Amino acid sequence: MPEVRLHLATEITPLWQASEDLLRKTGVPPPFWAFAWPGSQALARYVLDHPDTVRGRTVLDFAAGCGVAGLAAARAGAASVTCVDIDPMALEAVTMNAALNGLGGTVATACADLTSDESGGGEGAWGVILAGDVCYEKPMAERVTRFLTRQARADALVLLADPGRAYLTREGMETVARFAVPTTLELEDRTLRETTVLRLLRPSNREQEGA
Repeated sequence: MPEVRLHLATEITPLWQASEDLLRKTGVPPPFWAFAWPGSQALARYVLDHPDTVRGRTVLDFAAGCGVAGLAAARAGAASVTCVDIDPMALEAVTMNAALNGLGGTVATACADLTSDESGGGEGAWGVILAGDVCYEKPMAERVTRFLTRQARADALVLLADPGRAYLTREGMETVARFAVPTTLELEDRTLRETTVLRLLRPSNREQEGA
């Protein structure tokens, strides 16, 4: 998307293989930060098309990767943006991408697992939470869903974007947009993935609607 520029991997397979080799030796996570995944691209497009979603609000880019969703929120006028990831290399990528877009002073980073019991959850700390492509593994999807549900209960606007991963549950969610997101055969099994942007309903709303 023209509004946000990114430092990304150009040789995907060699980088992934090298990271996998390093992972076996040192426990370094795979380089998810080196690619703009469909969910994060869809969130970025959504907030750029609907800047009132984030304008003047505190935004969390959860499991930020390269930070494209958070950078889009900053570009759209968010009061503050925090990109959080468990991989410190991802946060270095976010910092570089923020500088590339002239947003270095408006995007903060934090290395943390917000889904862990030790994190405290952070309910009420953010007005908007963006979570792109975070349901690709069953245990992670379950933890993420619990975390995002707590945030929605605390009145955060929670937007989750998913390109059809196996472990997404749409219970208590409503669709707000769909995008055909360009991708690569090296990462996905097609060159376009239909990606859905969903809003989590507050748990009280779900009960009233019989969800």
